Amino acid sequence: MAELPLTSPPPATFAHPTRTVLGATATTVACVLPVFLVGGLAVQLGDELRFSPAGLGLAVAVYFGVSALASIPSGALVERYGPVVVARAGILLAAVTTLAIATLARSYASLVGLLAISAGANTLGQFASNTALARGVPPGRQGLSFGIKQSAIPTATLLAGAAVPAVALTIGWRWAFVIAAGLALATLPLVPGDRTPAARATRQRGGRPTGALVALGAAATLAAASANALGAFVVDSAVARGLSPGLAGLMLTLGGALCLLGRVGTGWWADRRGGGHVAVIAGMLVVGAGGLALLTLGGTVPLIVGVALGFGIGWAWPGLLNFAVVRLHPQAPAAATSITQTGVYAGGCLGPLGLGATAGHFGYPTMWLAAAVAMLIAATFMLLGRRLLRV
Repeated sequence: MAELPLTSPPPATFAHPTRTVLGATATTVACVLPVFLVGGLAVQLGDELRFSPAGLGLAVAVYFGVSALASIPSGALVERYGPVVVARAGILLAAVTTLAIATLARSYASLVGLLAISAGANTLGQFASNTALARGVPPGRQGLSFGIKQSAIPTATLLAGAAVPAVALTIGWRWAFVIAAGLALATLPLVPGDRTPAARATRQRGGRPTGALVALGAAATLAAASANALGAFVVDSAVARGLSPGLAGLMLTLGGALCLLGRVGTGWWADRRGGGHVAVIAGMLVVGAGGLALLTLGGTVPLIVGVALGFGIGWAWPGLLNFAVVRLHPQAPAAATSITQTGVYAGGCLGPLGLGATAGHFGYPTMWLAAAVAMLIAATFMLLGRRLLRV
């Protein structure tokens, strides 16, 4: 049995693929930075706006919940107006909402409301970037380009972490958001022009919610729920098992670095494979589930290995998934990836809430076991989606 033959993408020129990758990555970082700034500056924000870690979790859940609801409409906007217009709109929205948080967030409710609005920038930037890469990068380099673009998420985490000592603890957290708004605006010139004039006529003929895309979206929901819980709770879990807060923080830093390397590395490898990308993702999820299961054990070695496998492999698949979906739906990359990305955002919303409640009632070992099981089920859905893609 062979995978569905790829249809030819709209005619495109690849004069500046490096600039396209740079622009897509910068757009993604700028559009997603507000939520990671809130997470990185949570201590300072919480002290002034009076909210607890549970309040932070709710704010982030609202952000990803709105992102899930906005995904398909945002994908449709990209297909209608093109990636350049939508990317610039996403960057402007991110800059405006980031500046609004700096100047108007005087209560927890206002912070959550502004963060929810900024979720629209996230989805606009995400799908505009996917389409730009699909049209502006040669097929033999698209896997690496999607891996680099998805590394924007751990990059945004690292930038948010750096903002704490560099800005928040010196001149205040509000100035960190002002600076971030300026940096977002500075990415506008990096958005490359659309060199695909023939694309508009073909945009509406693909990317519909087929059974395969729905299965892949369900897999992404469960996988992202588990992986986001890893990022949210690994520090507190490590401290609860006796590790010092400093070393626990280093575990998170290690995980973020491995996640970045894993996303770029899997993209590079994908360009050297003829296909089978969805099956590779399923295998990555199985390995990631093993890493999560190791976190149920005591001792430092299982913790390090579990974090390495969970972050470096179990959370390294989003770029590869986008690449696989775009290759199978080149005529409507934004619409197609918006379906699977809805699952990613839904997992980002529901995972920390559901698994956090599990940890609160039954403890972290039970939570990590539940997350591992969810990731295994996600691998099963990936294989189901792969089967549905066959003729």
